[in-house]
Amino acid sequence: MRALFLSAMLLASAPSALMAHEAEPEVITTEAVAKEDLLVPPADATHYSLISEAGKHGDQWVWQLPDGRTAYRWSQELRGWITEMDQVDTYDADGMLTDLVIRGTTTAGNAAEEFHVSNGHASWRTAGESGSGEAGGYYLPVTGVGLSMMPLINKLAAAGDEGVALLPSGRAYLTTADQVTIDGADGPRTVTLAFIRGMSQAPMPVWLNDDGSAFGIVSWLSLLPEGYEGALKQLRDAQEQATAADISGIAARFLTDEARAPVLFDNVQLFDAEAGRFLGDRAVVAQDGKITAIGAAGSLALPVGGRRIDGAGKTLVPGIWDSHMHIGDDWSVLANMANGITSFRSPGTTFDRAVDATSRRASGDLLMGEPFISVIIDKKDPLAAQGALVVSSLEETLDAIRRVKEAGLWGVKFYTSMNPAWIAPAAAEAHRLGLHVHGHVPATMKPSEAVAAGYDELTHINFVAMEAMPKDVIDRSNTRMRMEGPAKYFKDVDLDGPLMKGFIADLAERQTVVDPTIVIFESFFTHEGGAPIPAYAPYMGIVSPIFERSSFSSAGYPLVDGYTRDDYRASYRKLVELIGKLHEAGVPVVAGTDGWGIELIRELEIYQQAGMTAEEALQSATILPARIVGVDDRTGSIAVGKEADLVLVDGDPSSELGALRRVLTVVSDGYVMDADDLREAAGFTGRPK
Repeated sequence: MRALFLSAMLLASAPSALMAHEAEPEVITTEAVAKEDLLVPPADATHYSLISEAGKHGDQWVWQLPDGRTAYRWSQELRGWITEMDQVDTYDADGMLTDLVIRGTTTAGNAAEEFHVSNGHASWRTAGESGSGEAGGYYLPVTGVGLSMMPLINKLAAAGDEGVALLPSGRAYLTTADQVTIDGADGPRTVTLAFIRGMSQAPMPVWLNDDGSAFGIVSWLSLLPEGYEGALKQLRDAQEQATAADISGIAARFLTDEARAPVLFDNVQLFDAEAGRFLGDRAVVAQDGKITAIGAAGSLALPVGGRRIDGAGKTLVPGIWDSHMHIGDDWSVLANMANGITSFRSPGTTFDRAVDATSRRASGDLLMGEPFISVIIDKKDPLAAQGALVVSSLEETLDAIRRVKEAGLWGVKFYTSMNPAWIAPAAAEAHRLGLHVHGHVPATMKPSEAVAAGYDELTHINFVAMEAMPKDVIDRSNTRMRMEGPAKYFKDVDLDGPLMKGFIADLAERQTVVDPTIVIFESFFTHEGGAPIPAYAPYMGIVSPIFERSSFSSAGYPLVDGYTRDDYRASYRKLVELIGKLHEAGVPVVAGTDGWGIELIRELEIYQQAGMTAEEALQSATILPARIVGVDDRTGSIAVGKEADLVLVDGDPSSELGALRRVLTVVSDGYVMDADDLREAAGFTGRPK
């Protein structure tokens, strides 16, 4: 959803290796092909760069083999996560893929995958699945080199309104938008923005050459021809402007005078977030964007021109908060509104995107929850975070902080390549300006030291766990060691020992906020692949089937150094236990996903496993984040005089937190919206299970 399908392909896991073609294939279980055994691009191979605003992260090449097949190669290092893979494809005279072999390793493990067509029969296998069916569609791999998307883009451009059938299912179409002239190594070039529709939940932007062939893809990691890397911002700006124009009509459909008419929710169960309790048989009136009355069921009059919504068997809760949701494209924030997220914290949005999205929401052109945005600040380094304001000195750091304040944003997020010596003076300047300070903990620095230097909040539970990690893990925590250290070692940490007990007590005394995003670690540490990840299982069948294959059932974080999945699972259970210890000690815990937003209710369910009550878990996604950002006087709970940010769900979250997924009505700033209509506009094909 917030990532392009290409991004899902780039990051998806499919542990596997090469095989002989079988009519009914099994999943692949052998080891990955080593880097030294992969294909080497010839000197005349066509070369593309993988880049972000922070710099270059990798390379991809494409060339023809002597036998006529097309070869691809991908080499990348992203903050210590390595991708080394190749791909060999065979196409028929019509440009349809008839044979595919992928080998190597991605950021999520062994990447191998195969697809074959024989006598009108197609078959495929990955680590998580195998399948077969009638040939005739264009196969989309779970993993794969991004450049291998280009032949499909070419076919879509040539197909016009007819589109192209996909395998395992679906049909995609290409529509064109604006043209842009860019400059690069080979001189000026005119490229055309296009959108692939039907492949992913939201339209997927791609760029075409003036002859209609594929030029490049701009996403969170962008794929552009060598020599045209400097056009990234120009292309991204044009892409975002076109998407904004596309989605502004959707905002106009929902943000109407009629939608802001008075509403009476009668006979509902109500969640009192301030008190942390559910109240039965209640009635709530909202008018002119505010909650104007609360009383017993049947006791409140319907205002003139209003409508009554019967709440029998339903629960009215405050608008939900995702405390860790990076703003993706405009479609992603619409999807979150459909799931009841009326406010969110974005701990890391590119500066220009943050200013633009905030402005368009205020003008009514963007249907998005109320954002509280931080900008990432990281030291200029090959391992710097994508989308960060990169700095080379303390003076530049202070200037970046002042720029964030001048833009009217909420906070700064320091990242793992920052110089630890800059944190204390930078945090002091941020606090002087009234900004929230949070982030990853810089390498070589322990989380207790970051808190002492001025962090108001630690993001991700693994950075709390880093307090007990060996020094070599702490010193390299700006690489993959931020994941692998806790995965390997945290299972053996004594949470009641002096080190962690003292650290937890210090966090509680300082009221340092923790944003666990534990749902990430459930999928990374515990999942083998094949079956749906628990956070996504309720959404299977209502999003793009291609997206389901690439993301919803992917394998977990790769095993390393002889550790087993059971070792990782034991460390995960200890992380869940840590959340319980933090909550028990009085440390503020807020619910965030660092994902697509649909994971949020699973985050709350895990909090309940950690020892929170259903009421306490729901407070972490309502009143508590509102308090932390300083707006609990106007939102975060259902109270007379507060803004009408409300969500009506089917069922009783006090006994089943999963009922919070069954959103029926969303009220944001007093606009009453049907959740089924919102889901349809956002690309869902039904309600979550």
